[in-house]
Amino acid sequence: MDTTQPNYYKWTQWLFIQLFKAGLAYRKKAPVDWCPSCKTVLADEQVIGDRCERCDAQVIQQETEQWFLRITDYAERLLKNLDWIDWSEKTKITQKNWIGKSEGAEIKFKIQNAKFEIPVFTTRPDTLFGCTYLVVAPEHPIVDNLKSKITNYKFVKDYIEKSKKKTERERISEIKEKTGVEIKGIKVVNPVNNREIPIFIADYVLIHYGTGAIMAVPCHDQRDFDFAGRYNLAMIEVIKPYSEKKELPKETSLVVSDGRFKQAYEGKGILIDSGRFNGLDSKVAKERITEWLEKKEQAKKAVYYKIRDWLISRQRYWGVPIPMIFCQKCGWQPVPEKDLPVLLPFVKNFRPKGTGKSPLATVDEFVNTTCPKCKGHAKRETDVSDTFLDSAWYFLRYPSTDFDNEPFNKKLTKKWLPVNMYIGGQEHAVLHLMYSRFITMALNDLGFVDFDEPFKKFRAHGLLTKNGAKMSKSKGNVVNPDEYYRRYGADTLRLYLMFLGPFEQGGDWQGKGIVGVKRFLDKILGLKEKIIKGNKSWAKNILVNQTIKKITDDLENLRYNTAISALMILANNFANNKEQLTLNNFKILLRLLAPFAPHLTEELWLEINYPDMKISDWNIKNSIHNKSWPKYDKKLIKKEKITLVIQVNGKVRDKIEVEADISQKQAKKLTLKREKVKRWIEGKEIKKIVFVPGKLINIVI
Repeated sequence: MDTTQPNYYKWTQWLFIQLFKAGLAYRKKAPVDWCPSCKTVLADEQVIGDRCERCDAQVIQQETEQWFLRITDYAERLLKNLDWIDWSEKTKITQKNWIGKSEGAEIKFKIQNAKFEIPVFTTRPDTLFGCTYLVVAPEHPIVDNLKSKITNYKFVKDYIEKSKKKTERERISEIKEKTGVEIKGIKVVNPVNNREIPIFIADYVLIHYGTGAIMAVPCHDQRDFDFAGRYNLAMIEVIKPYSEKKELPKETSLVVSDGRFKQAYEGKGILIDSGRFNGLDSKVAKERITEWLEKKEQAKKAVYYKIRDWLISRQRYWGVPIPMIFCQKCGWQPVPEKDLPVLLPFVKNFRPKGTGKSPLATVDEFVNTTCPKCKGHAKRETDVSDTFLDSAWYFLRYPSTDFDNEPFNKKLTKKWLPVNMYIGGQEHAVLHLMYSRFITMALNDLGFVDFDEPFKKFRAHGLLTKNGAKMSKSKGNVVNPDEYYRRYGADTLRLYLMFLGPFEQGGDWQGKGIVGVKRFLDKILGLKEKIIKGNKSWAKNILVNQTIKKITDDLENLRYNTAISALMILANNFANNKEQLTLNNFKILLRLLAPFAPHLTEELWLEINYPDMKISDWNIKNSIHNKSWPKYDKKLIKKEKITLVIQVNGKVRDKIEVEADISQKQAKKLTLKREKVKRWIEGKEIKKIVFVPGKLINIVI
């Protein structure tokens, strides 16, 4: 399946049209990130720091009209489903942070002597009495709405123009000093105490986060504190940290030093200088203040998300033409489905021009077309879609590539999807993985699929480093696997990579380490010559049973490194205890090793089972990879004896050998008799006993 071919991207265009018909695809003018090297706009997710994730060029801000997909409509669902899907925790946390749900209140600040008001979203209405100024984003409409009242309008306008040249990441950077300009001539009224407070315009506030305006509480927000200190603005402390008795505030504030505030206190506590709400716990005050203002129609409970709609327009040649037509009379119309695919025309000079338009805009025969609705003259969209749109649904197409009349066959989709397990890179947590979830949910709502999550289980693999540094060509520390493959063989290289470290954490490449893995495989080869004759029962071998269970569990949980370690222990046991090396036991060892070293195990399997077979007679039925997985005897998987660690207040004070299935009652009885333990607990009250079966017992005094 090739996503660049018309028989695939025909259905990507079909998908876009379904989203457009459902109101999930739209076009608007907005400030966007522009890569001057790729000469195209980028989605938020494709900007790392302030650089292009593809070419690492510095990204700049630009305002232009683009196509977006309403992923924000699915913000809550994308967030809630993370509670039950079986995904890597790191990936789930990354997605939660990207979605960025905030619960709080939207509060109205009325502008003095004007009919306008500025809505402000805050998660801390408990600090409202400490609000001493408001800050709005440079793009906020209040500047144009009250232009005639602003006495320093030219100065404010100059600041706005300078802000437009900065990228979003520059504006919100914690490193750079925050700048701003007071909007003179207008003030707002704090709704809880009717105090007039100034309004500032500052580029660290973003128009698309919340309402594009923030209430500044210098004593309880460090960013506001730093800004207020620079511009000599009022500071009012309204929350005292808890004392040891939580219902009382501390006598001395954490924010006051020599009569001046030294830093913001951002924690919870008891309200002071807050009128009728004095003495309330800040948690309770959040609700009470919001309810009070709601009754006065000056506030309402609100939820905001940090995630923004997915910008999919790209001003380059390579990509899927967006299947839309613009008519002066009818507006934007989708290309009729019968006319799909809209093919990429041949373009001699396909390099982006940097004009903000795609190279397709230069092809008149492509651009000029007929309106599907009124049949009048119209023009095609010349932007192409982000290639992530192709990859956001490829798993749906994969089982149905034989079908030309539908994107995905319902019967095959029901049989094979959703994907049981997906293994991939953490770097796409908010790119491919988030997009795939959104597209699946949308298709589910539109009735095309009967599931709303694409991948039941996802595990992110770790990063392979060398001497502690990420491998990259620029650092000159990339390892060429061909060299190791030729020298040690594919199985040795494969086994070493799996043995480096936990799958989800990755590991550090050490060239010398591969020698140890080679010795292990050489030992397996040598064991074949030492197999004792006869066919003694393997079932009584406790270590064999334990190893089968461990490797079975480890494989299911991608713990390859510990599974290989268990295989090494079993191989050493066979090498040192020849009576254990029966033919049956060796066959079990090979079957357990087969997923890790497929070539060597296949060769040995054929040698011991079909010694006279010619290669030409080989059949898949003979293969080790076609044999059933070994089963273990549940009665023989428990260790007969274990070393129980004894702790007192978390510190190891003794160890004792006990039965593997010892109960907590038995463990406690034995522990309290130990002389080494008695001296630590004598005369003291035992508050709690923590027992971890098979591992430790901890006496808490």
